[in-house]
Amino acid sequence: MSARVNHVSVVASDLEESTQFYIELFGAEEIAAPNFEVPVRWLSFGDQQLHLFQRDVESPQYHHFGLTVDNFEEVYRDAVDRGLVGDFADDSLLGLYELPDGAVQLYLRDPDDNLVEVNHPDIETLPTDIQEQVTDRDNLIPQTGAAASATLAIDE
Repeated sequence: MSARVNHVSVVASDLEESTQFYIELFGAEEIAAPNFEVPVRWLSFGDQQLHLFQRDVESPQYHHFGLTVDNFEEVYRDAVDRGLVGDFADDSLLGLYELPDGAVQLYLRDPDDNLVEVNHPDIETLPTDIQEQVTDRDNLIPQTGAAASATLAIDE
């Protein structure tokens, strides 16, 4: 048996604002969605989908989904310009982190406070000014044993 993630679904109190956020920042494409009991929008990232649904509920604080982008520098700079990037010191989880394999994770929040992880495979390929903003996870929590060889599966 094999399985793969088909889509992720997150709350959006303002479907238009959230749809535009994912289109503008990540290049998502809106696709047709069936009618449901609540308003929805479906977005495509190639063969993966993000479903936005309108409900009057809070977004989970730590649940998140990860996106790999081929234009990480552009996404990062746009996120900074939008005021979406914090740092670990403000206890928000927002910011840039390096994993043991050299992959970089950018954590930010969408208009409804959903946590989004943006991935890049190799810190060494990023401009120096961005590399200087990255916090090595090993400096926060020592990466020993199997954790020191962990890899984030990122297709380029």
